[in-house]
Amino acid sequence: MEIALTKHGTSDVEEAAYRKVSLRIMPFLMICYVVAYLDRVNVGFAKLQMLSELQFSEAVYGLGAGMFFIGYFFFEVPSNLVMQKVGAKVWIARIMITWGIISGCFAFVTTEFWFYALRFLLGAAEAGFYPGIILYLTYWYPSYRRARKVALFMTAIPLSGIFGGPLSGWIMENLDGMYQWSGWQWMFLVEAVPAFLLGIFTLIYLDNGIHDAKWLSDQQKSILEHHIAEEEREKIEHPSLLALFSDKRVWHMSAIYFAFVMGQYGITFWLPTLIKSAGVQGVFNIGLLTAIPYLVAVVTMLLLGASADRMRERRWHLIVPCLVGAAGLTASAFAAQNTTLAIIALCFSAGGIISCAPLFWSLPTAFLAGTSAAAGIAAVNSVGNLAGFVSPYVIGWVKDLTQSTDIGLYILTGILVLGAILVYATPHRLVDK
Repeated sequence: MEIALTKHGTSDVEEAAYRKVSLRIMPFLMICYVVAYLDRVNVGFAKLQMLSELQFSEAVYGLGAGMFFIGYFFFEVPSNLVMQKVGAKVWIARIMITWGIISGCFAFVTTEFWFYALRFLLGAAEAGFYPGIILYLTYWYPSYRRARKVALFMTAIPLSGIFGGPLSGWIMENLDGMYQWSGWQWMFLVEAVPAFLLGIFTLIYLDNGIHDAKWLSDQQKSILEHHIAEEEREKIEHPSLLALFSDKRVWHMSAIYFAFVMGQYGITFWLPTLIKSAGVQGVFNIGLLTAIPYLVAVVTMLLLGASADRMRERRWHLIVPCLVGAAGLTASAFAAQNTTLAIIALCFSAGGIISCAPLFWSLPTAFLAGTSAAAGIAAVNSVGNLAGFVSPYVIGWVKDLTQSTDIGLYILTGILVLGAILVYATPHRLVDK
């Protein structure tokens, strides 16, 4: 029996199919990204102990934190193209296993060189995971369902802060000195294990796409594949990678994402330091308080993602939280000596800034298809994530120079405002679907 389908119409069978897909893949992908993001940014907690122990300056920390994104930049586009060739299951498993091993090796860092080298290798190992998942979601969901799913997936970022902050603080306080190892060494080792184990489990659990999903009926597969095929016909398939990288829209998207990532990593790499500067004592207490802004971010991301899909509007759903986040950063600098006010300002900052990334990905995925989508998503993400190198290094350099993070926060505020302007300059007909 055939089911009549309109472009945006739904049926009970269709809704049941999408619910089954979401229950099957979304929790698993979120858990993987929580672990990935924690291994990426737990260096922000390690900083509270390792800098004094290893005699690293703030600039050394900032450069090392940012080196992750240099490795990420060089290997991201090739990684996404390989994933499209070999399939998501094998490639995502490979990414997770290698980054788990490298993350654990940070426990043995003793010099600046090895700190820089391992951060670079961690970026190279993890390259392709995030853009790979963004591409993977396009295999399952059409654009008008995707903002909510990307927002749900990216709640892993604040969730990693909610659970990772207290966990990192607890490990560093309670395991410090065990077997002559420092707390930060134990933290790196313990938090690396889940990535390795999840990578192995990925080979068993994950499917490459709708066609391989044995847990879907033939009717459900037909409906889902119909929507994906219908949308693919409306997208642009560039004839070559040169044509893709000559597309001004790809570079426009990269510039927007660069601005958002500058703010995002200003928060994730420096939040423990900002809270400590507000007068909070004890690594575990700092970890508990970092959870509050991230909790606000989880709620904000989900609400904005649902609203953007319901209204089929993208630009103002990006501009408003971006400007709110920028205002929160500036306010946190003014409230630095008052713990309560600083936490409130950081809640506005985290809620606004971290919500931008999942909403952003509705823009480029609305007009890219096939190989263009694989390479384009990776290109935008890799260029944008260079901000992950610039952001911590600039703040660290400014902090060494001025003994304050204030000027660095003002710089991030200005860049976020520029990002909002670039979003406004994006034609609404291109992305509002």
